[in-house]
Amino acid sequence: MSSAQVTRDQRGWSVFIHSLRSSPGLGRLLSVRLSSQITDGIFQAALVGSILFNPERHADPLAVAGGLAVLLLPYSLIGPFAGALLDHWDRRNVLLYANLLRGLIIGLVALAVASGAPDVVVLISALAATGASRFVAAGLSAGLPHVARREVLVATNALFTTLGGAMLTVGLGVTLGLRAIFGDDNVGSALTMLAGIVLAVVSGGLAHGFRPLQLGPDEPDDPGRSALHAVSVGLWHGARAVRHHKTVAAALSAIGAHRLVFGMNTLMILVLTRQMGPGDGVDRVSVVIGFTGAGALLAAVITPIAVARVGRYVTLLVALGVGAVAELSVLSFEFAVICGSAFVLGLIGQVAKLCGDVAMQVDVGDAVRGQVFSVQDAVFNIAYVGAVTVAALAIPDDGQAVGLVVLGVVLYLVGMLVVRLLHPRGHWSADPTTVRTTVTDPAA
Repeated sequence: MSSAQVTRDQRGWSVFIHSLRSSPGLGRLLSVRLSSQITDGIFQAALVGSILFNPERHADPLAVAGGLAVLLLPYSLIGPFAGALLDHWDRRNVLLYANLLRGLIIGLVALAVASGAPDVVVLISALAATGASRFVAAGLSAGLPHVARREVLVATNALFTTLGGAMLTVGLGVTLGLRAIFGDDNVGSALTMLAGIVLAVVSGGLAHGFRPLQLGPDEPDDPGRSALHAVSVGLWHGARAVRHHKTVAAALSAIGAHRLVFGMNTLMILVLTRQMGPGDGVDRVSVVIGFTGAGALLAAVITPIAVARVGRYVTLLVALGVGAVAELSVLSFEFAVICGSAFVLGLIGQVAKLCGDVAMQVDVGDAVRGQVFSVQDAVFNIAYVGAVTVAALAIPDDGQAVGLVVLGVVLYLVGMLVVRLLHPRGHWSADPTTVRTTVTDPAA
């Protein structure tokens, strides 16, 4: 890297640190994200533990995977319409009420677990909590450009998104500690899950501290129309915006390819570790998640430098290529190699996610930004559901699915081809912070 580029990167991080100190909105948004994603980590880990590693339940991981696929698919298709509300209502209020609703639903899920309700009842309740969580995540990303300076948007995305991902690992750690205290039966799993309620309320309270409309939208999409109308056209408006912004379409293609591989790998890890017994299984799943989170943390350092030096296009291509190599190494089915692969895939997955977030925050207008982020949520869920469904049908009892690993390598290569075809040539080496944007400087 040239000295001029190093100076530019250092200046970007310096301006970001100054922005964090001088803008209460930026620090508050970070606090909302961290508390929100610790909530997600606790809830997700407690849910998996209560179903797969609970001595009072004997759910087949393949049956659970199939149930999750059936339950998540409707949200994947309907959820993006709700994203239109992020461009129609005050995003501050959306973050507040979505967090409070999530806390309430987590309480209901905990009651279902404690009472020994069937897995399908628990999963249906969990579906609602997951929907609220994705709504919060989309709102946080859509509101970020209103409190972050344009010249440090890449660095801010890298720090915020990656720290948020690390908080999922923190939530897992909290869950493991609480399971050791309360036990791993139905009641113990429910008490562990209740910790998520506290942090959901904290996250909502922090969001309420923003000024009205501080997070946008500046001009609501279809002003004067009802919220029902906004919801009914939300997916169409978001998809239309993606179609008109090829940089966004390319990034979503990379994210979708990674999520397909991630879904298949997730089920393989669950089946492989299930053969080790409840205790060892939980420990090994935790180790793999830890390596994935560590890779995501490294992405916070690498992504701003890579994007500033070679642009989003080359960054995405390299990430997918590295992902294909890492996925190929899984064929050994050795736990140490799987951990190394998890680290690399956590890294490249987060790189793709950060490039996608920047594309949507910089290249898309504020009036439809929430709807575009909801389209990203649809890509996340549909890709994951499709991958888990295929894996559930094809995976052997021991989890060593050679065909699925090879398919994962092919998916990364196809993702590279799609990015190559979609990404505009004029943006191949562009620094995204130089693109026209609607960011509002809070200090101006």
